[in-house]
Amino acid sequence: MGLEKYDIKILLVLLKSISGRKDFFKWLLENGYPELAAFSNAIRGDIDAMKWLFMHNYQWLAILSNAIDGEEKARQWIAKATHQCNLMFALACREDGDAIKWLMDNDLQIFLLMAKEVATVLDTQALENKGPYVLHYNY
Repeated sequence: MGLEKYDIKILLVLLKSISGRKDFFKWLLENGYPELAAFSNAIRGDIDAMKWLFMHNYQWLAILSNAIDGEEKARQWIAKATHQCNLMFALACREDGDAIKWLMDNDLQIFLLMAKEVATVLDTQALENKGPYVLHYNY
C-alpha cells in the first residue's frame, strides 16, 4: 500500500492528472487506475473524490491527501501504515526541506516532480481562496 507500488509510467500519468490535464485523468479512469484519478482530484479539494476513495477501499489515498493538507493525524497514520516515501512525498508537497532532501537522496525523482506540482496546485488554491471576490462566512 503506497504510491511506490505503481510503475513509474503510471506515476507520470498521475503527475499530469494532478497538473489538471483532463486527458491524463481520463486515461487513469479508463485504464484501471480510477483510484489515482480520484486521488488527483482529492488533492484539488474534490469532496466527491475523497468519498469515492473511502467507499472503494482506497482510504490510504484519501488519508495521504489529508496528510498533504497538513493534517497531523493523517501524517502519523501514513508514517505507520505505508512506506516512508509516502510521508516524505506529503511533506515535500508543503516544501519541507528535509523531505525534499530525503526524496533526492533516495533517487525518487518522480515523487519530487509530483510534490512540486502539488505545491503549485496548493499555492494556486490559496490565492484563489484569498481573492477580493471570495465570500467568507464567520459562524
